[in-house]
Amino acid sequence: MARYDIAIIGTGPGGVSAAITAKIRNKSVLLIGSPSLSTKMVKAHAIYNYPGFPEIAGQDLANALKAHLDSMEIAITEDRIASIYAMGDYFALQGGKEIYESSTVILGSGVVAGKPLPGEEQLLGRGVSYCATCDAPLYRNKVTAVVGYSRSEEAEARFLSEVCSEVLYFPMYRDDPELPDSVRVIREAVISIDEQDGKRRVVTRENAYPVDGVFVLRESISPGQLVPGLELTDGTFIKVDRQMATNIPGCFACGDVTGQPFQYIKAAGEGNVAALSAVAYLDKK
Repeated sequence: MARYDIAIIGTGPGGVSAAITAKIRNKSVLLIGSPSLSTKMVKAHAIYNYPGFPEIAGQDLANALKAHLDSMEIAITEDRIASIYAMGDYFALQGGKEIYESSTVILGSGVVAGKPLPGEEQLLGRGVSYCATCDAPLYRNKVTAVVGYSRSEEAEARFLSEVCSEVLYFPMYRDDPELPDSVRVIREAVISIDEQDGKRRVVTRENAYPVDGVFVLRESISPGQLVPGLELTDGTFIKVDRQMATNIPGCFACGDVTGQPFQYIKAAGEGNVAALSAVAYLDKK
């Protein structure tokens, strides 16, 4: 298995900036995220404070950042990272498609909208999962539920329907899901997850649905759940120093995930610092 020098999670301005700086410093880079870079940025009508781009549309800024990556031959690996484990002298990143190894990690995955559902964190790893591709084999011919927070999660529900005996899909967004008949769509707001009589239950305002497993799928995972042992501030943001270093040696962070202000230029600057700090860490080793 190839081991990268720097793995970067997130393709917003922070992650892109970190990847560019790391490549300039001759480090092998694994950039994991979306080919469209950042949904938040793409939807921005106009950005006024990004130097060199006065009043630029979010989509145009995303196109410029993608062109910069392409010019430096920095590829984007499209995958969902469910867990990152510090293994001593390297990190193991569990993705939906495979497991990756890297000597350092930079977290730039943005913030998670909303708090975890009641019961979600307590049952994580005991019937609750964040990665259908990773854990689907555990529920072969069983009943599962998917709590999806965006249209992009529908692909995971389709995949589960090929493995499980039944899939219940709870869309936490307004758009109508486009799913096969083998997936049962339930338009009820999920308020919690619990367990009863050996089953997990998805609890809505109207009913409780017993299932064997629950997949809670969001665009971003809470950093505390993503990296065990990571120190947070206010239980939400990653605590970093001026070098963007976390409490875990070799792990750095940048962008919205480190806290306010939520600004594209702030994220890009922190990405640059995080990459330089990761390079210094590697060179010291």
